[in-house]
Amino acid sequence: MAGLQFPCTLFKTQKRMDDYSASDMRCGDLTEARLKSYYGLVDVSAKANPYTLTKITPFNQPQSMFYGSRGAGEKITRQQCAAILFDEFRERSPLFSVYGPYRHLAEEMITHMQHGKGSPFSSVSLNRALKEHILSDNTPNSTRLRLGEAIEKYIDWKNKCYPAKDKEELRKAILEGKLPKFDRIQDNFNGMGITVHDTWATHITIKSLQVDDGSYRAVLHYRIQDHFGLDVDDISKFSFNLFRFFRIWFVLQRYNQFGFKPFMTNMEAVIEITGDRK
Repeated sequence: MAGLQFPCTLFKTQKRMDDYSASDMRCGDLTEARLKSYYGLVDVSAKANPYTLTKITPFNQPQSMFYGSRGAGEKITRQQCAAILFDEFRERSPLFSVYGPYRHLAEEMITHMQHGKGSPFSSVSLNRALKEHILSDNTPNSTRLRLGEAIEKYIDWKNKCYPAKDKEELRKAILEGKLPKFDRIQDNFNGMGITVHDTWATHITIKSLQVDDGSYRAVLHYRIQDHFGLDVDDISKFSFNLFRFFRIWFVLQRYNQFGFKPFMTNMEAVIEITGDRK
């Protein structure tokens, strides 16, 4: 009986890695008129008006009792306006990054959008967050636990290998579970929900499998990719459009006078699973 050869890719999502044609990867494609009329993005920032390129003060803030008493605000360049918007973007990120070891990631990724010119982003902290997520998931939907159950069920203990003919059972185990995503309640406050949240593409590979007389040890590699970018469906949601954080983000990315590039967020984790012959 032929054994499975390693490394062996067990699963790939339908959405592909490095998909720069995705809707949330577009940038600099919307006019002022469209941003205002279609998405209601008239009041974007509390500090600078991206359309008139002026600083906002109490005297030119429509909600202020002083509005109009001293004319228009100070004129600024497009580069100065973008810098002000990015500063405010960062300042508002703690609203979604209240606590935990990953609260700094939002600011880091905003700064990467400002200066990274669309280059991919990776981080030791992101990798650690992914690994902790996978290891802490002890629910029935855990892909880690489901893979362990499948390996134990179909392993060929006599020949000390996993039969190649039963590879599909490993893929089924993953499909019946839930892929790692940062959409838990705690992710709304620990910085992971705002930086990653749902994920775009996932690859799961089994790197090695060692079988002894009554136990096994498998090494799994999770590779996950997300997009740090917004599409029109995002900003059309009331829960997004309500916050200046997202309004600033969308304008910086999609307004044709700015066009700051979104980017790929790459994460990976190596996980060991072990088990005994039942």
